[in-house]
Amino acid sequence: MSDTPSGTTPLLRRFPGLLGHLPHTPIGIFPTPLRELHELPGALGAVGALYVKDDGCSSPLYGGNKVRKLELLLGEALRRGAREVMTFGFAGSNHAAATAVHAATLDMRSISMLLPQANAPYVATNLAVSAAVGAELHYYRTLPGLVAGVARQTAVHALRTGQRPFVIAPGGSSPLGTVGFVAAALELAEQLERESLAPPDVVYVALGSGGTAVGLALGFAAAGLPTSVVAVRVTEVKHANEDKAAKLWRDTATLLHRADPGFPLLEPDPSRLALRGDFFGSGYAVVTPQAAEAIDLVRSREGIRLDVAYTGKALACLIADSRRGALAGKRVLFWNTYNTADLSSLAARATREQLPPGLRAYLPRS
Repeated sequence: MSDTPSGTTPLLRRFPGLLGHLPHTPIGIFPTPLRELHELPGALGAVGALYVKDDGCSSPLYGGNKVRKLELLLGEALRRGAREVMTFGFAGSNHAAATAVHAATLDMRSISMLLPQANAPYVATNLAVSAAVGAELHYYRTLPGLVAGVARQTAVHALRTGQRPFVIAPGGSSPLGTVGFVAAALELAEQLERESLAPPDVVYVALGSGGTAVGLALGFAAAGLPTSVVAVRVTEVKHANEDKAAKLWRDTATLLHRADPGFPLLEPDPSRLALRGDFFGSGYAVVTPQAAEAIDLVRSREGIRLDVAYTGKALACLIADSRRGALAGKRVLFWNTYNTADLSSLAARATREQLPPGLRAYLPRS
């Protein structure tokens, strides 16, 4: 475990009093690339400039936005001497799969507590990846069933290993996990300064469990940047809403302020974080026509691969706003949270029998 990790170095440089107060294990490669997009704007309305921050490149094992959170959360698990971590999500959860992969590199076992979702090709891949690295997968058809299952599995594992599993919140979006994206905002600030670029007026990002969007908005505010965040909701409103985002903002700011009083105790600011629910569609991971168009457009114009559940819907919002003239003359950044690591060889190691019967329905029929 390191006190001065590459992933949080910009945060520590800005607020050195945090040194020694943030658990951390270096599993990612940072900073992630920042580049201007030149082809996609031609298919949009007026936009001053369009950039992408590609967190898909955060790890060659399993990238995406979860790596920044897991550096802190797995660091805390190691600090506590945990041998197992337990986390939650839908059947194809990117977070659950990323947790399983990165925990395995640290000789920790991951326990995934999963709920049903609409099927999509990425679901089978994530389940296979989790199984291949030895994750323990549990499937529950209802939320009350999952809650009861958590109590049972916690007791079973405590008896088996002598300690309870370390619990990681859904999406890694606890205050500690959210610090990873406060650091990400400061990482972007340093990149902009190095390249003599003006800060973006607005950042578009998917809103699932909230830690990514809230951390970015809080980080931009703490850095004194004028950048606002448009958080495009991709889960049901009960999981992602203004009240939850405000609480996560306050709790994260309090955590950092207590560790270093130099970190400003900022209140949630609606002008810095706007939640948009108009691109969610009919359900989690259910593809919308707008998302399908956005995915095809950015792949053909820029060679960027997105997913139907998160990033496709976030980019669809950006495209729609551009076409209606809301981004005219503005500097816009799309924060790509989708893993770009090739998971095919790892997924191929898994067998159907490694999955609980309820999860096998998500696999392609042979």
